Amino acid sequence: MEKGVRRWIVDISKWNPSSNDFSFALSLLPQTHHSSITRFVKMEDRKRALVSLLLQYTLVHEVLGIPYPDIIINRTLEGKPFLECARFCFEFPNFNFNVSHHGDYVAIASEPLCLVGLDIVNFMIPEKETVPEYIQNFSSYFSSSEWDRIISVGNNEEVLAEFYRYWCLKEAYVKAIGSGLAYGLHKVEFHHTNWTSISVKVDGVTNQQWRFWLFDLDKGHSVSIARGHPRLAIESYKRSLKRTKFNEEEHNVGLHLPNPRFVLRTVEELISVIHKAKRSC
Repeated sequence: MEKGVRRWIVDISKWNPSSNDFSFALSLLPQTHHSSITRFVKMEDRKRALVSLLLQYTLVHEVLGIPYPDIIINRTLEGKPFLECARFCFEFPNFNFNVSHHGDYVAIASEPLCLVGLDIVNFMIPEKETVPEYIQNFSSYFSSSEWDRIISVGNNEEVLAEFYRYWCLKEAYVKAIGSGLAYGLHKVEFHHTNWTSISVKVDGVTNQQWRFWLFDLDKGHSVSIARGHPRLAIESYKRSLKRTKFNEEEHNVGLHLPNPRFVLRTVEELISVIHKAKRSC
């Protein structure tokens, strides 16, 4: 099942397309997705939305071998992307994926059995508030233990980085289960040792059916991965999954698969893969 565990990331700051180049890349995607990209006014936001979809279609095509015209990617009401896979049989019992973009990066992660959540944070410095004032706006989303760690870590720069790392993990969790952004973040409490051996308490109870990883991409960005049992998904997302019931042995196999490093992909590579896939059909 390890082939179903993928971690790809794109640095969009390296891609500065002309209007014609952007239009060509957009034309490779199904028409149903175009408005979700062109609704953005700023080019940087359009780039993030476009690359997010290019990653999804490329990953599904390369990993599952589904012909490009047959790939159908939709979203739940809460915004979680999923593959409509009822027509296809493939070797992974519960293939699912998640995407995230913030700052310079767009990324995708997939799992063959467990739920996967992915989040990227850019350590943006608040413009109109001090760091303490800014993070105070979000204090209700953290437990007293988490908050004490955040505010006591050091200077303002370190406090902001610590805040974003916790936030990154919380978002990966809620995205894995398919709930809306920021929903239930206050119920989720993370513990760690120097950002390794990360564990979670949900409603005050340690949950052993999750694994988490957090990495600093560079000085200004972090990325987190959440991997959990499919039965923990919210109902609307659970209905989109191929299978949600696994015995303990099956789940443990999926839960303890290796977590690979992110592979850097370029936008040009993604465009080439999809263009070739469309021409071959």
